[in-house]
Amino acid sequence: MKVCLLEDDLVLGRSLQTVLQDAGHETLWLRRIADARHWLAEQAFDALLLDLGLPDGNGMELLHEIRRDRRQLPVLLITARDSIEDRLHGLDSGADDYLVKPFVGAELLARLRAVTRRAGQSGDAAEAGIWTVKDLTLDEARMQLSRAGQAVALSKTEFTLLLTLMKFADRVLTRRELESRALPHSEGHALDVHMFNLRRKIGDGYIRTVRGVGFLVERQ
Repeated sequence: MKVCLLEDDLVLGRSLQTVLQDAGHETLWLRRIADARHWLAEQAFDALLLDLGLPDGNGMELLHEIRRDRRQLPVLLITARDSIEDRLHGLDSGADDYLVKPFVGAELLARLRAVTRRAGQSGDAAEAGIWTVKDLTLDEARMQLSRAGQAVALSKTEFTLLLTLMKFADRVLTRRELESRALPHSEGHALDVHMFNLRRKIGDGYIRTVRGVGFLVERQ
């Protein structure tokens, strides 16, 4: 899982980053809303851990922007504000869950798993790494893809591209987001070549090009 952590406290930020990385999650730790805006626009994340009191504003502002843009990114608020009014305000504003400081790492990881399961497919399928779109079924752990029950052989890069698109189904992913996930060291038109080969293997009707923006896989 790829997590964006927005927390300005140096000690807590380092601690949370360590907890997340030790659990196997790729974690980008940021301390300012402006930096979070930049990276959330540039890359695809599976979840955002969001503090509210930040040096350049209130984290709630960023949450409002995310939901205003109709982005379905799972957001877990992490804050010292523990009144019932604060909790209700955070949840009503679009947060998926609310965790009050101080908390233990195990609870953070459990809450994170829960919000990402709810945002994706059924809990059991997401937990097992099984992703389905139309008649495509992708097994993340086994690195296997089937279409209408028939196995489809993909290269590692093609598999990663399709996995990313299926995980973020119904969301347009920019070229830069896809390149950062599947082709971090690519140059030139490598993405176009891999996308062409992927489409040739799985057939038409799955991956849509959004001209001037990127690519999209729709669930229906």
